[in-house]
Amino acid sequence: MSDTSETDLPLEHVHVAPDADPANAPAVFVLHGRGADEEDPLPVARHLPDELHVVSLRAPDPLQGGYTWYELDLSAGGLESSQPDAEDFRRSLDLVVETIEAAVDAYDVDADRVGLLGFSQGAITSLSLLLEEPDRYAWAVALHGYLADSHADLDPAGIEGKPVFVGAGAGDRVIPESRSAAAADRFEALGADVTRGSYPGGHGIGQQELSDVVAFVESRAGGA
Repeated sequence: MSDTSETDLPLEHVHVAPDADPANAPAVFVLHGRGADEEDPLPVARHLPDELHVVSLRAPDPLQGGYTWYELDLSAGGLESSQPDAEDFRRSLDLVVETIEAAVDAYDVDADRVGLLGFSQGAITSLSLLLEEPDRYAWAVALHGYLADSHADLDPAGIEGKPVFVGAGAGDRVIPESRSAAAADRFEALGADVTRGSYPGGHGIGQQELSDVVAFVESRAGGA
């Protein structure tokens, strides 16, 4: 697998090409967490099926040596009750969509087999993107995130039956497991095909969670 980031897209990124013919292959767009960058999720992404284009995106705003998708609205309390800043969130959602559209053309991706995989802020962003345009994405993985209040009441056509994996940490003090569970509840209520995972660790991806994510993606990436 080879990494490239020379193609000019709206967001900085790393592209890992599939081992087989990349033409019309499926893809996963990977969104990192707050304070990380596009290189951070690659150890996870490298476990995904070799037939996938992996496009790991960098959030637009610098933060503490890494990057962030948006600033936090802490008006409801501390970090565990935070919400995305509305203006920043909207800008990032639009930038991700623009980048996905450009990458689909640039890397000859099968537009009907595009998945999302996000961690923390990236998971929050991914769930919102899926609810805004469910027909654009074949599946989504949201790890240690929640459903933003701005999108909690959306009820879009096309979400029914959509495969969604929601992973959470029982000891997560950054995004409590209850917030991830509430997101899973909402997607189930909308008729999505939800797979839940609860893991004993904190705000990070352990080996069992990684194995479950890989199994989920393997079962859907080829024919989704």
